[in-house]
Amino acid sequence: MTNQQHLPPRTQKLRALSRQIQRLDRRITQLQRLSGRCAQIRLAAFIAGALLSAAAFYFAGLWFGFPILAIALVAFGYTVRLHRQIETSLLKHQLWRQIKSAHAARMNLDWENIPPTSVGRSPAEHPFARDLDLTGERSVHRLLDTAVSLEGSLRLRDWLLETAPRLDDIHRRQAMAQSLLPLSSFRDKLTMFGLLSATASGGGWRGKRLLKWLERRDAPQSLRPVLTIASFLIPLYILLFILNLLGWIPRYWLIPFFIYLAVLIPKWREILALFNDTLTLKSGLKRLEFVFQHLETSPLRRHDALKDLCQPFQDVENRPSAKLKQVSFLTAAAGLTQNPFIGLVLNIIAPWNLYLAHRLNLYKEEVAHQLPQWLDALFELEALSSLANFAYLNPGYAFPAISNYQLAISNDEAVGGRRSAVSGQLFNAKSLGHPLIPAEEKVCNDFSADRLGEVVIITGSNMAGKSSFLRAVGVNLCLACAGGPVNAQSFQTIPFRLFTALSVSDSVTDGISYFYAEVKRLKRLLDTLNADAPLPLMHLVDEIFRGTNNRERFIGSRSYIRALVGGNGFGLIATHDLELVKLADELPGVKNYHFREEVAAGKMIFDYQLRFGPCPTTNALKIMQAEGLPVENDERRMTNNKTTSN
Repeated sequence: MTNQQHLPPRTQKLRALSRQIQRLDRRITQLQRLSGRCAQIRLAAFIAGALLSAAAFYFAGLWFGFPILAIALVAFGYTVRLHRQIETSLLKHQLWRQIKSAHAARMNLDWENIPPTSVGRSPAEHPFARDLDLTGERSVHRLLDTAVSLEGSLRLRDWLLETAPRLDDIHRRQAMAQSLLPLSSFRDKLTMFGLLSATASGGGWRGKRLLKWLERRDAPQSLRPVLTIASFLIPLYILLFILNLLGWIPRYWLIPFFIYLAVLIPKWREILALFNDTLTLKSGLKRLEFVFQHLETSPLRRHDALKDLCQPFQDVENRPSAKLKQVSFLTAAAGLTQNPFIGLVLNIIAPWNLYLAHRLNLYKEEVAHQLPQWLDALFELEALSSLANFAYLNPGYAFPAISNYQLAISNDEAVGGRRSAVSGQLFNAKSLGHPLIPAEEKVCNDFSADRLGEVVIITGSNMAGKSSFLRAVGVNLCLACAGGPVNAQSFQTIPFRLFTALSVSDSVTDGISYFYAEVKRLKRLLDTLNADAPLPLMHLVDEIFRGTNNRERFIGSRSYIRALVGGNGFGLIATHDLELVKLADELPGVKNYHFREEVAAGKMIFDYQLRFGPCPTTNALKIMQAEGLPVENDERRMTNNKTTSN
């Protein structure tokens, strides 16, 4: 126990998950064996009951046969019920193991075992989504997403991709995520019941199906006149039919019977369509009832930040689970009519379909304004649980401090004679890392920015870590604005708009070259920076104008950086062009940082540490030589070529 306490929190959590998975494996094995035995007992009970009942009827007659048959049916029903309970318990344990295994996979970035998300990649024109791997196969969204419903997953994605974050929304989501952080059992049960719902619905459920089902409803009064007439006609023709059987009257019962058919048949298609829609959702509604029951008995109401969100589930008179039980009963009754013979008998002796359809319409009318609210709260909780779970699995991550933003015109403090923030630091991160880099490979850095209008030029050799650092800054800003934890020891920022140009690609189908695509992207960035927006812009650029020759790239890059300096934002630019670092001597709004490498025993060693100032080393020729490419070693010729190009 003492050794366990000295382990890092992350290692402790991984070991705890491993022990839980092992215990679950043992329990699942036990339940599988028990289920197999119960299935054999169930079959034996059926065969024994059938044989004993047949023997009793044959040898002892009806008076002894019927009690034996009743006992056999009760015994068989008990074994069926017991087997179902064992199967349900087995399914819950399997889902619980699936959840715990997914937690371990997320901590280890084991993408093969992280549940996939049904949300696709964001459009290419989004200001930053694709550059930062926020969506897609191996993305931040998939790493965080524990939502079972599509809508919950989409909500989490929308928070990560917010282009104009609002401080109130950020603080509200962050407070709720922090309140959910210690409630790991509640979050996992919410996922488990959601997975039960998905299993019952045939692999995933979508709230939109329920809402569309609500929209397809008739007014409750539409079937009331027909039901009233049928309620009078059916007892009448049954009474007349009995009197006819007794020989007291002729076949007068046919008159009200055919009137009943004439009233019922025009509504039959409408009733069947309603039943089909309801029966399609029957399993999902039943499982969703369990989700709502979990929320109704949850401890959320004890947390101030979650009171408003859980309020729809705390109304004793209008509990969602109770409402769904009503529709479960109605759908079970409607399911009896799936058998043509049973359906015919039921509708002859009672206005069965008319009554159920009328009740379903009343139910829809009753919950039409409540179910959207319940589902919205559920989707919100799923997205918030994803953020809280991300913090729970990464105990070294911190919730950021996001402050208000104020602008003032101050030529003394502003960079380039424009606007500057006067309410503290814009951005300050300690031990900033990238959540998509494995923990054993990750190197964290400190970084801060004090004033708007600044541009940080980051130079360094190939593979030194420039691009990864830019992505780390952008990804953590998105996590912070979503209301979640960030991969940092501490993180302070104001809300920023964000725009990136990190991995521009050409388009063969659209006839756009790489260089032209890059120019369009950078032009859009500049337009966004200069737009009249309430929030400043953080811009991240990797290798400006890499698609052209050295001379034009240098001239274009220098001019572009000059245009960025003094704007309503601040940015980081990674480049190999060491000539650009001289801009720091000309413009007070330009700062230089760099990554470097060392050569030891003929191998390059990278420490991935961000340092102040321009990079003193390069490694392109060393990489070429290490891979066996021919490299010009004549230093004098290289110097002459450089002078000529300048």
